[in-house]
Amino acid sequence: MHARELLLGLLWGLGLAALVWAIGQSVAQMTYVTLADGRRQERRLPLLYRILLPLAPNVAPLADRPALREWRISLDRRLTAAGFEGLLSGRELIALRLLMPLVIGPVVIGIAHVLVANLPGRLGAALQARVFLLHVLLLVWLFLRPGLWLRRTLAERHRSVRVALPFVLDLLTLSVEAGLDFMTAMKRIIDRRAVDPLGEELIRVFREVQLGKTRREALRDMAERVDQPDLRSVSHALIQADELGVSIGAILRIQSDQMRVRRFLHAEKLANEAPVRMLFPLIGFIFPSVLIVLLGPVFLQILQHGI
Repeated sequence: MHARELLLGLLWGLGLAALVWAIGQSVAQMTYVTLADGRRQERRLPLLYRILLPLAPNVAPLADRPALREWRISLDRRLTAAGFEGLLSGRELIALRLLMPLVIGPVVIGIAHVLVANLPGRLGAALQARVFLLHVLLLVWLFLRPGLWLRRTLAERHRSVRVALPFVLDLLTLSVEAGLDFMTAMKRIIDRRAVDPLGEELIRVFREVQLGKTRREALRDMAERVDQPDLRSVSHALIQADELGVSIGAILRIQSDQMRVRRFLHAEKLANEAPVRMLFPLIGFIFPSVLIVLLGPVFLQILQHGI
């Protein structure tokens, strides 16, 4: 009997080790992307998504329905703009949205049901009466979670591009006005800057031009791929300058000045929004604390001695 239990434990251990190895392999394959110049950049897919992705082919027929074609195309475009091209597709993201409530939902609901059932007194009874509503809300949140993650990731990448663009434009302007051509100036900048989302796109543009694309096509593809308003404006201005034969240095200086004005207006907008955003914490947390400190002793005296 002891030998049998030992054998079963060994088999369970081997199975668990194989599962951990498979998850580790999927993590290694899906958290890095190789740039055009050979450097690797990390892409942070949530661990839960990486675990569920091997199950995505099981629900692929549902995600491949013709009615979802426009949704898949939109998700593919947004995933590319977020930097996950080749790592995650719109089809897989739809599959994740289906798998989250189907796989994670029952596990979390089962754990929550056990915890609620063990709560004593009225609290447990009240939660058990509302457990169906809590289950529905949990399933809806699990379905919406991948979309919310994509929206946040895309916003962070666009913010990084918006912050880095004025400095890159200044460097390009100085390099071009010093006598370098546009592509050589871009090459020197991407070689000397730490790789960020904007640097990744510039590396890709440079490699595409090296492989035979025209500069106009590479810039146009970058604008469509990233889908960030400031970068799209700069790309279209450079394309028009190339088509009309206008000096690239003059266009870059104009765009650099416009970027500074936009950054100032954006900072001013955030400063004007700050009082409104502080209103809820002020009313919800600070005012009650002040009232408790000021009126607490009065209420205590009223309760002890009467009015």
